[in-house]
Amino acid sequence: MSKLGDIAVKVRSKNAGPFWLTVDIFCGTPEVYAQVCAAVTSTRVAALFKADPAVVDRYEMASLSVLKLSLPRPSIQGTRQDRDMHGASFAALVAELDV
Repeated sequence: MSKLGDIAVKVRSKNAGPFWLTVDIFCGTPEVYAQVCAAVTSTRVAALFKADPAVVDRYEMASLSVLKLSLPRPSIQGTRQDRDMHGASFAALVAELDV
């Protein structure tokens, strides 16, 4: 089994406003894209962030070989609980998923 970060061209996360986080998975080829879409479910991503799977928005962009997921940030941007103002470090968690 491979780690997502080993087969994807890039896994990136960023703020989508102060309350939401977006994770982009750039797959590079249609084959990798199909593998990633099958393995990286909304439920698995929600579990990483201790979120309800029902609130994870999933966007599959086959023509670009990109999977995009948006979900509420674990803590609101800028609060004392927030340890990543830009939301960039959350990609490392997703990149460690087994695919």
